[in-house]
Amino acid sequence: MAKSIQAIRGMHDVLPQQSPLWQFLESRVAAVLASYGYREIRMPVLEMTELFKRSIGEVTDIVEKEMYTFDDRNGDSLTLRPEGTAGCVRAAMEHGLLHNQTQRLWYQGPMFRHERPQKGRYRQFQQIGVETFGMPGPDIDAELILITARIWQALGIPGLQLQLNTLGTPSERAAYRDELVAYFEAHAEVLDEDSQRRLRSNPLRILDSKNPAMREMLDAAPVLTSHLGDESRSHLTFICNALDLAGVAYVINPRLVRGLDYYARTVFEWVTDRLGAQGTVCAGGRYDGLVEQLGGRPVPAVGFAMGLERLIALLEEVNPGAATTASDLYLVLVGDAAAREGLVLAEQLRDAMPQLEIVCNCGGGSLKAQFKRADRSGARFALVLGDSEIEAGTVALKPLRSDDSQVVVARESVIGILKERIAG
Repeated sequence: MAKSIQAIRGMHDVLPQQSPLWQFLESRVAAVLASYGYREIRMPVLEMTELFKRSIGEVTDIVEKEMYTFDDRNGDSLTLRPEGTAGCVRAAMEHGLLHNQTQRLWYQGPMFRHERPQKGRYRQFQQIGVETFGMPGPDIDAELILITARIWQALGIPGLQLQLNTLGTPSERAAYRDELVAYFEAHAEVLDEDSQRRLRSNPLRILDSKNPAMREMLDAAPVLTSHLGDESRSHLTFICNALDLAGVAYVINPRLVRGLDYYARTVFEWVTDRLGAQGTVCAGGRYDGLVEQLGGRPVPAVGFAMGLERLIALLEEVNPGAATTASDLYLVLVGDAAAREGLVLAEQLRDAMPQLEIVCNCGGGSLKAQFKRADRSGARFALVLGDSEIEAGTVALKPLRSDDSQVVVARESVIGILKERIAG
């Protein structure tokens, strides 16, 4: 017998019993975003490789090590998207959504990175991302953070910590970069191989290192704060004041730099200590230079993305009852005539009560076997139809989750009874 084919390492199936929690998460987030006036955009999962090289930065782990890149039959280099911001910017530029306009957009879908799989980190992972364009002030930065705080409320996830920082303007960051390089050069013997490579290309990324041997040296490294001008300071102060007034707690983390080259000024992360090493569940920031970097006119922009697998893991721990897989009604249909009439009856019930989940027994089976299926479905009630019920023009309604007695009702009365007992 040939060996069965299994899923690719780091890419997982979402099984039927898991889907309701995903649907709960996705619908709650979509509802919050709609309430703030954000509109959905859908982009392809494949983009030209050059898009990510120009946006994320060629000297990053994502571009150098993690992207799924290949040449197609025309010889074009294509990449499965490792993140959503670059594709959203490309789409907004291509379809004229940016010039003299403001946009509040969101998207959802799979991203791909060839990383070492572990809990909360997969090679195909789902994200919901939010991108805004055309608003230069700190008010939109604050709004995005308030949106994320409201999402945690809607999902019933407590205990997340908001970390906040500013990367300043490009010129401020350049001056800081020079000071940082000089500091790292003075401690070159402590730098690991990755940090040695980043020293000239992207020294701020060294601050992201999780190497414990470098921890003491990194803790003593210069901070960007001393290089910030008045405008950058006031931008961050506005955000902090808005969060204070809204009652959203935060921690200023001067080491928070984010892993992508296009960020400037505001950066933030929501983190948890419940998921081990993969503690970041949502991250974002401002990237005013990215549109110009990709060939467009300068456009202020800020956004965030959240990893759904990590949020699902949190929901399973702190709010496991957020979604259920139970049906409302299971039709037990005994005999060929009942199987035919039961399908029609089920359609009538769905017309009258579209909010209910109604499952028809299909595939035959004895009365006992069908009741076992009804019980496994989690249904609250079984509706029984057999030859005797057809002849009498009745159905039997049996509660499956209580000790109440089965009742026999006329066919014409069943919708009213069900509305009273289930829909009501």
